[in-house]
Amino acid sequence: MLMLPLLLVSMDVSVLYFALPAIGADLRPSGTQQLWILDVYGFVLAGLLMTMGALGDRIGRRRLLLMGAAAFGGASLLAAYADSAGTLIAARAVLGVGGATLMPSTMALLRTMFTDPGQRAKAIGLWSGVMTGGIALGSVMSGILVEHFWWGSVFLVNLPAMALLLLLGPFLLPESRNPSPGRFDWLGVPLSMAAVLPVVYGVKEIPSEGPHPLYVVSVTVGLLFAVLFVHRQRTTASPLVPPVLLKGPGFTPALVLNLVASLAMLGSAIFTTQYIQSVLGMSPLAAALWSLLPAVFIGAAGPVTARLVQRGAARGYVVAGGFAAMAAGFVLLALIGTDSLWLVLTGAGVLACGMVAIVSQLTDLAMSGAPVERAGTASSLLETAAEFGGALGMAVLGSIGTAVYRHEMPATAPAAARETLGGALATAARLPGPAGEALTRTAREAFTSGMQGAAAAGAVLLALTAAGAAVTLRRR
Repeated sequence: MLMLPLLLVSMDVSVLYFALPAIGADLRPSGTQQLWILDVYGFVLAGLLMTMGALGDRIGRRRLLLMGAAAFGGASLLAAYADSAGTLIAARAVLGVGGATLMPSTMALLRTMFTDPGQRAKAIGLWSGVMTGGIALGSVMSGILVEHFWWGSVFLVNLPAMALLLLLGPFLLPESRNPSPGRFDWLGVPLSMAAVLPVVYGVKEIPSEGPHPLYVVSVTVGLLFAVLFVHRQRTTASPLVPPVLLKGPGFTPALVLNLVASLAMLGSAIFTTQYIQSVLGMSPLAAALWSLLPAVFIGAAGPVTARLVQRGAARGYVVAGGFAAMAAGFVLLALIGTDSLWLVLTGAGVLACGMVAIVSQLTDLAMSGAPVERAGTASSLLETAAEFGGALGMAVLGSIGTAVYRHEMPATAPAAARETLGGALATAARLPGPAGEALTRTAREAFTSGMQGAAAAGAVLLALTAAGAAVTLRRR
């Protein structure tokens, strides 16, 4: 029951990847509106996670879950039949609000429903696999539905699951809340959003647009509000995020390591998806279907990891092994050429399996050490760290790949072709035969070099993190 909303929330992160051209043809959004259609869901989700986690601890996690399901279902219906870009942006924002209630509520309910450590580890392993697999499934579902139906169908698939949750949730899910929540930190809510949103926005835009003053200022403003938010949490009597929570056994290391794992996973995804479609020249649907193949192994990674821990494997070494596996996946990606489909798929699969192993164990570590009455807050902090990590992955690894790509492209190439692979392919399509083919070949080789450089950097980062995890978690 709890896996249904989690699957759909994670799918909605990527469900518009292949529906966007059809939306553009129908609603004719401006360039700015198109960016907001894609990004507003993730921005609202990231900005409200901490607030909704704390709110669930106060009013009840099941109640918040059902409220989120109603909002998510209603916004999905509005998005499916949106008749303008503005309406679709508003619907996606409400979807982000619903998603921010659903994600921490599902994890907090798992924490309270499964009191046996072994059962909780298995449940969290399944939770991690569903979340990781949902992101991959979202793009595939988008490609299949748009191929056969209109673009609004990618939102209608949410309705049956949300209706089922609203009907059965009150009977199958227990209610849980903090019995002594204290006063709600209303000032902490805008401060947390002002800290999270500008930073996420800035680091997401810098890889594609460069260090424009607007994005640098955005990150700086967010960091200043982060300082104010931390000061508020340390001085108020009833903080939104109690500082004592961060002092729990293993909680802060779990946050940091979760951020690094998300950085690597999302940072690799921006390259592998472009490689399959633009370097190998596949259609969007074919690229989406091939991209689903690594997810086949994700379902087994969580249970296998939980079984290893139950049989006595040290958690620190299991997490370190997950980071080592992700590093190995990056090594495979660093070895690719311009026609290396199976090597890319294998590298992506190894990365995904390592990610599930890491997230399942870090989540179990953090949630087991957190007080039950603060389960929603603890879950929201983990997921906020993951959002930051994903944004940093696109910024850091994306910037490395872009720098190598621009260095490899000849100075005589058109300006648009020197900026991005997409610009190069669009420019090549307008050139006569031999010239267009030469530019396409050069751009694909340059992108592959950039992907190799980013993968090498990722491998080094993850190898160092594996050693750090083994040392930091050896007593956990």
